[in-house]
Amino acid sequence: MRRLPLILTVVIAAALAGCTTDPKPGPASSAAPSTAPIDYTAWAAGRSAPVAEPIYPKYGNPAVDVLHYGLELAWVRETKVLTGQATIQLRAVAALTSIGLDFSAAYAIDAATVDGAPVTATVADGELTVPTPVAADAAVTLVVTYHGTPATVPMPSHRADSEPLGLTVTADGMLWTMQEPYGAATWYPANDMPSDKALYDIAVTAPEGWSAVASGTPKGREGNTFRYTSADPVASYLTTLAVGPLRQETAVGPHDLPITYWFRPGQADKIMEVVRRSPKYLTWLEQRFGPYPYPSAGVVLVPSESGMETQQMVTLGEKIVSDASTEALKAVELDMLHEYSHHWFGNTVTPATWTDLWLSEGFATYAQYLYNIERDNLPMAGWESWIKSRDAKLRKDIGPPGSPKADSFAESNVYTCPALMLHRIHTQLGDAAFFALARDWAQQHRGGTSSRASFIACVNQHTGKDFTSMINAWLDSPTTPA
Repeated sequence: MRRLPLILTVVIAAALAGCTTDPKPGPASSAAPSTAPIDYTAWAAGRSAPVAEPIYPKYGNPAVDVLHYGLELAWVRETKVLTGQATIQLRAVAALTSIGLDFSAAYAIDAATVDGAPVTATVADGELTVPTPVAADAAVTLVVTYHGTPATVPMPSHRADSEPLGLTVTADGMLWTMQEPYGAATWYPANDMPSDKALYDIAVTAPEGWSAVASGTPKGREGNTFRYTSADPVASYLTTLAVGPLRQETAVGPHDLPITYWFRPGQADKIMEVVRRSPKYLTWLEQRFGPYPYPSAGVVLVPSESGMETQQMVTLGEKIVSDASTEALKAVELDMLHEYSHHWFGNTVTPATWTDLWLSEGFATYAQYLYNIERDNLPMAGWESWIKSRDAKLRKDIGPPGSPKADSFAESNVYTCPALMLHRIHTQLGDAAFFALARDWAQQHRGGTSSRASFIACVNQHTGKDFTSMINAWLDSPTTPA
């Protein structure tokens, strides 16, 4: 997630995940309800080990592991009604007496089935409940058809760029969404917690003359229906959707990586000058952290004041700058570098709970700082003096990064403080060993989730040194560690 420019206009998110097993992506497809047996191994890459969310316990169900979401959506601009059919392949982590997922009460349920059999589904207090028992480790296919006008939920933060979370409807009928830490459930039934990653197929029918954009790899257009596929597992907060008068441009990144840009002509022309440099940012990141982890990349510009590292399709706000000055656009460049960095640190390796948001934001912030220092030829001594002062103030005002508060989501302490910690590790290891560690973390342990413990274990194993006390001190100390 984008941070407001600080003294260096630098922020990056480095989602470090642990030394986890490397799942191999499987094919993604929308399975229609059927009485014939379904081969759930087709979605094996979507298998997760969900854990209860300690900071936002209302969201997510650790007893459910969603393997795959097949979303068929249609937006009617005049009535501001979204209709949807969600075909969800899920596994019961433990024996279930009913299936529970997060879902907005803004929608009416038109029909529901489990394995092709009609069931009663209700929505209350933000939860979809289907009273169907499921045996432990058994898999079923839930299909829910619904319609309604999207409604956002408040963001639990004091950030200057805080906006309501979830699917937003503009006055002229455009749709867009940013939804960290929760908000995916404002447009589809979701297990809205970071530890349950799944595969996705998303099809969106846009009004005539408009376009629809979603996270994942573009899979073509049929009439006015746009399709996207994610064959790599995605956390629900990293999905995106935008429907509006968007124009498409294509580009090629490193290793012939396909890149797609979507924007409203005339609304963000200066920002697009920065966005079109995406191949440069991705090349810089690849040189330090290894190959880009997905088969495509992109950016969609929406009428927001923030930005989000949504998977394979960064969601960037047109309003992140108030003018088109050189300095303002240089800050946008840092925002772009920050969000792309997340695709290595945060998207492919995701914090298992929001307690470890520093895993996502620390590395990306540090990558942004490094890019800023190199681009502007800043003196390292001056930067170190500034960030130490900033770290001390943030710990005093907000608290240490390892203990985030529920009402202070994604505030500056989980960005700057762990970035300084990573700089200390970098200083001890040197360039070669530090970037080798970062590459191995992102490249060899992709597709899963992680925690503080698994990161510490990975650092210790990789370096042959014991960084446990140092890392714990940097995450837990109310003052800047010596």
